[in-house]
Amino acid sequence: MIRLFEAMLGALRGGRDAVLCTILASSGSSPRGAGSRMAVFETGETMGTVGGGAVELEAVRQARTLFVSRQSVVRGFELARSEVEDIGMVCGGSVTIYYQFFDHADTRSCEVLSRLVEVLGGQTNAWLLYAIAQGALSQMGLYDEERGMQFFDALTEEALRPMLSTRAVYESGEPIYYVEPIVRRGCVYIFGGGHVGEALCPVLSKVDFSVTMFDNRQRVAQPEVFPQAQQVVLGDYTRIGDFLTLTQDDYAVVMTPGHQSDFEVLEQVLRTPATYIGCIGSSRKVAAVKARLMAAGISEADTARLHSPIGLSIGAQTPDEIAISIAAEMIAHRARRRA
Repeated sequence: MIRLFEAMLGALRGGRDAVLCTILASSGSSPRGAGSRMAVFETGETMGTVGGGAVELEAVRQARTLFVSRQSVVRGFELARSEVEDIGMVCGGSVTIYYQFFDHADTRSCEVLSRLVEVLGGQTNAWLLYAIAQGALSQMGLYDEERGMQFFDALTEEALRPMLSTRAVYESGEPIYYVEPIVRRGCVYIFGGGHVGEALCPVLSKVDFSVTMFDNRQRVAQPEVFPQAQQVVLGDYTRIGDFLTLTQDDYAVVMTPGHQSDFEVLEQVLRTPATYIGCIGSSRKVAAVKARLMAAGISEADTARLHSPIGLSIGAQTPDEIAISIAAEMIAHRARRRA
């Protein structure tokens, strides 16, 4: 998401207008849900997606008309059964899309986007706020737990609070209010920057996890090796608490170069409230590590928190395949936690 808004901000600063297409609500078998978005630029280029196929073709077509009208509009349309079958889907649905026109000469739009990019790069719970009156944008703003409400006075903070959910909230009426969580606190700590760690970092970053890479080898723990990581830490596996603190919102993925260092890291992270803890290894290794952990005083309840062998069982063999299986398990865990 951050790359999309960075691209939009770059276009506006370069003197070019842009249109942001955001799904506010969907039902049935529409391909994407609320919060899916696509930017359309004056050059005809697009970034992001609102579902592909017929939905995206229609979104791009309508977005291009706004470069002439220079207005923001809300449009809803139905995906009839025959239309959906034409693009290979089983049944229809409905989609409500907000087409938001960004004028490069509007300094406020640049200010909002600039702050939005800043928020997306942080670790504070934050929400994107829309008030849409008569089908056109009334206000776009932000709310985060450090600064509160920004660029937005269409609602009081007291009225907004019930809408600050872990899922997008769409309140139809006049005006329409749309409140979407865009940053959820929490970080993925990958302990070990070997082949799988190197493959996992960009995959997790692509699906909106904030990644910190932790390794005890100076040649590995370099920012240029992990450009998608928010942070790269050169540390000691036996003293990870000297370098970081895991909270109940954090994830730990243990894949150091050796069994001993895996055990050392696990003994520490299992004493934290981290929401997800996984360790790479075979079933035989897992059994041996769990026995050592319990002998070291880790409770049976805490060892049961360990996802190991890590990842969904998809027959993964290569580092890239294993990274996908791990990311899939973490996405499922995140979805269950949000629900």
